Amino acid sequence: MAKKMFASDNNSGIHPAVLLAIDEANSGHTAAYGDDAWTAQAEQTFKAQFGPDSSVLFVFNGTGANVIALKAAMRSYHAVICTEGAHIHMDEGGAAEGHIGGKLLTSPSIDGKLTVDDIGQHLSHIGNQQRSQPKAVSISQCTELGTVYSLDEIRAITSFAHTHGLYVHMDGARISNAAASLGCTLKEMTADAGVDILSFGGTKNGLMIGEAVVCFNEELQHDLKYIRKQSMQLGSKMRFIAAQFNRLLTDGLWLQNARQANRMAALLAEGLRHIPEIRFVQPVESNALFISLPPESLARLRQQYDFAVWNQEEHTIRLVTSFDTDEADVERFLETAKNACSNR
Repeated sequence: MAKKMFASDNNSGIHPAVLLAIDEANSGHTAAYGDDAWTAQAEQTFKAQFGPDSSVLFVFNGTGANVIALKAAMRSYHAVICTEGAHIHMDEGGAAEGHIGGKLLTSPSIDGKLTVDDIGQHLSHIGNQQRSQPKAVSISQCTELGTVYSLDEIRAITSFAHTHGLYVHMDGARISNAAASLGCTLKEMTADAGVDILSFGGTKNGLMIGEAVVCFNEELQHDLKYIRKQSMQLGSKMRFIAAQFNRLLTDGLWLQNARQANRMAALLAEGLRHIPEIRFVQPVESNALFISLPPESLARLRQQYDFAVWNQEEHTIRLVTSFDTDEADVERFLETAKNACSNR
C-alpha cells in the first residue's frame, strides 16, 4: 500500500462517511435516471453551495464532465483556449476534440496558469471563416502543476473572456483543494468570479465514483441533459452518485477532506526542504508537490514508492497527498527519501 500512497489522490479509497451514504441509499426500489429523492436533494445541496441560479448534472467521471461542459459552450467550428498542460489537452485522449469536433488552442505556461495575455494571442483571427473560432476558455483549479488561481486572477480572465464573447469553463477536479488553499467558498471561486460552467470533482476528494457539471450561465443550461445522454454519462442508478455528493457537501466534509490533503502536502514539503539534494520546481499551494532530485536517488525512491515522473530530463516527479494521508505516511516517505538521497 505504501508504494501507491503518494502516486495520486485517485489511488485513495472511499471516505467512510461517503461509503455509509451509498449503503443507506441502497434500500428498495426507486425511479431511475435521476428522478429520485437522493438526486433531488443533491441538486438542492449544490444550490446551497453555488447559489440558487446554478444547475447541476451528475456524471461518472471527469473527462465526461469536461466534454459535456465544453460541448454546451461550443460547436464543431469553435475552439477552446487552454494551457499546453491542461488535462483536456494532455490526459483525456483527445476526448474534447473527438466528441465536439472543435479545436484546442494551447498556450505554454511555466506555472500551469492561463493569463489574459495568453488568451488575447488567440483572438486575432476572430471572424476569419478559414480559422476555428475561439468560443471558450478552460482553466484548471487547481492547475495540473498544483498551483492555484487567485480570485483576482479568475475574475480578470472571466472579465476579459466575456468582453470578447467567450465562455469560461473551470476544470475543478481538485477545486476543493483550491478553496481550502484560498480560504474562500466554492461560490466565491466560481459563480461570483464569473465562471460560466464548472466540472466539479468528487473522486479525488473521497467519493467512490462521480463528478458533477455545475452551470451558472442560463444560456448553457438548456441542452446539458441532452448532451449528457449523448455523451453516455447518464447513470440509471443515479441515486448512488447523488447520495455521495449529499454527504460530501454536508457538514463541510468536502472542506475537511481537502484541508487534510493540503496540510499533509505542506508537512511533506517542509520535510523535503531539509534534504539538500531535492529542489522544488513549483510552489506548494494545494495537495500536489513537484520536486527534482538526482536520477540515482529517484531510482532508489521508486523502488518503494510509485509516482509520476513529470519531466524525465530534469528528473522531476509529482507527489500527491489525499484526504486519508496522515502524518505517519508523511514521516515514512521522508525517511525513505532521506535514505534514497544520502546513498548516492
